[in-house]
Amino acid sequence: MYNFENKYRAIRKVWALSAVVLISSCAAKPPQETGTFKSSDLVELKRLDPTIQLDIRYATSNNFAGRPVYSEAQAFLQRPAAEALARVNKELEPLGYRLLIFDGYRPWSVTKVFWDITPKAKREFVANPKKGSRHNRGCAVDLSLWDIAAAKEVQMTGEYDEMSPRSYANYAGGTPAQRALRDLLRSKMEQNGFTVLEAEWWHFDFQGWKSYRIQNVPFNKI
Repeated sequence: MYNFENKYRAIRKVWALSAVVLISSCAAKPPQETGTFKSSDLVELKRLDPTIQLDIRYATSNNFAGRPVYSEAQAFLQRPAAEALARVNKELEPLGYRLLIFDGYRPWSVTKVFWDITPKAKREFVANPKKGSRHNRGCAVDLSLWDIAAAKEVQMTGEYDEMSPRSYANYAGGTPAQRALRDLLRSKMEQNGFTVLEAEWWHFDFQGWKSYRIQNVPFNKI
């Protein structure tokens, strides 16, 4: 009983801290940007291509925050990025795969939450809210491959949102099959205007991401 009570208290403390961080992050404001930007045209990926698979981890407790930070399991991108992603999905189909989306557009307040709860030693894996994230602009996507025949996510060299060297795009470990699938994803994405983030094999930025403004619009307002 003693160990159970201690564990229960620890869980309550974590959730209480997360609640404080969330409230603080919602009260904070995105950085002010100057210049001319393209008009935002965020597109829901599933409406553009219903065959794209979704696993929106941040709408569940299955993520590094340990709790949902999205109220809806949806994924959005700026239209040019979304259309390019749909092309990648079609190119993968003859090879037996589809795209599996973990995240797309991310409100700035969520970026602030992630920064605040991440230990300093691991912050290479999260965006600094002072600069904003490419996700906040609707021009970054987190994704993997979906095996059509097996009806499941493929195994990569590391897990999504794993904060370790296994997440690096050029990590030399893992099995040959895992590295081949990771490199297939990267190749198809790069052929369609995306660039991988070197610290995260799953994160890709679309060309021209600087042309869009940092946004803090919740999903239900898009």
